[in-house]
Amino acid sequence: MEISEDFLFQSIKEMVIRSREKVFRMANSTLLLTYWQTAKLIVEDERKGKERAAYGKYTLRNLSGKLTLEFGKGFDDTNLSNMRKFYMVFPIVDALRHELSWTHYRLLIKINDSEKINYYINESILNH
Repeated sequence: MEISEDFLFQSIKEMVIRSREKVFRMANSTLLLTYWQTAKLIVEDERKGKERAAYGKYTLRNLSGKLTLEFGKGFDDTNLSNMRKFYMVFPIVDALRHELSWTHYRLLIKINDSEKINYYINESILNH
C-alpha cells in the first residue's frame, strides 16, 4: 500500500507543479502584453506633435501618480519609463518571447546592440 500512496503523492505533486508553472507563464505573458500596450499608448500620445522632453516627463509623472493611486505599485515613473523603452526596443508585439519575464526585458532594454539582445534572449531561453 505504501507504493500506491507514494505514487499518488508523486502524481499529485507533479500535477500541482505543472499547474503552477502554467499559471505563472499565463500571468507573465499577460503582464508583458499589458506593459507593452501601456507603452504603446504612451508613445503614440507623445507622437501627437507635442514637445517630447518636457511633455514626456510631465505626462509620465502625472500618469504615474494616477495609476499608482488606482492600482498600487508597479506604475512609478521609473517603471513607466522602462515600459516605454521596452516598446521602443521591441516595437512588434509578436517579437516578444513569453518565456522571458519582465525582469529579463528590463535588463535587455539596457543593451544598445540588437545582435547582443538576440543572443541573450536565446541564451536565456536555452538555459531556462
